[in-house]
Amino acid sequence: MGSLRINRTVVELSYFFLLLLTICVVGLSCVALLSQAVRTSPHQSWKDNVNAVVIAAAYFIVLIASFLLCAKRRLAVNQRLQRIAKAHKTIGRNDLPKSVHEYVEQEYVRACLITYESQPKDAFHEGWGRPGTQYEGVRFRRALLDTVHEIDELAHIVFPRHRPLKPHARMLEHFRALIPLLPSTPEGISYLHYYDSAVQIARDSSKEPTEEEFDNGMRAVRAIVKA
Repeated sequence: MGSLRINRTVVELSYFFLLLLTICVVGLSCVALLSQAVRTSPHQSWKDNVNAVVIAAAYFIVLIASFLLCAKRRLAVNQRLQRIAKAHKTIGRNDLPKSVHEYVEQEYVRACLITYESQPKDAFHEGWGRPGTQYEGVRFRRALLDTVHEIDELAHIVFPRHRPLKPHARMLEHFRALIPLLPSTPEGISYLHYYDSAVQIARDSSKEPTEEEFDNGMRAVRAIVKA
């Protein structure tokens, strides 16, 4: 906004400077021609000096013509500006020629196709869900760690006197009171063990969790929440 005001001020000052310069040049040329007409006249005076009258009349006509031209141009600009609707108006099919509307429609469809084709489909970023899968846009580490507080809140609903969550507590240790209530896998391993393993990877591993590790962790979360 500030740069637009500065540019507008510079343009207006330049316009007035050029206008003032033009007036000064035209005025000096008029004075020079009139003085020359006086010096070259037989009597070297303004009396009966036809050349001086012609020069003065010519500059007066130029002045009147310039004023009328500027006034006409200003009036035309104001009339065109008044025709512009001040309220927002949606351009529909009836507001444009058929050929123009079809061209705009084709360009819009082409832009949509380019946007769709440019989206990554087979890209893979470590620790993030792949595009087109159920985990698209999900960061595995953050999503796994967020489930800790959710399960802890549910644990306090089941056991109101459940101990507070410590920042680096193992899930097996913190939720050991829930083990009898939690289901186990067909191998006889509690889902809490899988969840503890996934959380430890998300907390301490230097590498990002893989999609398989995240999927195992979230399967354990769903089993724990359902229980």
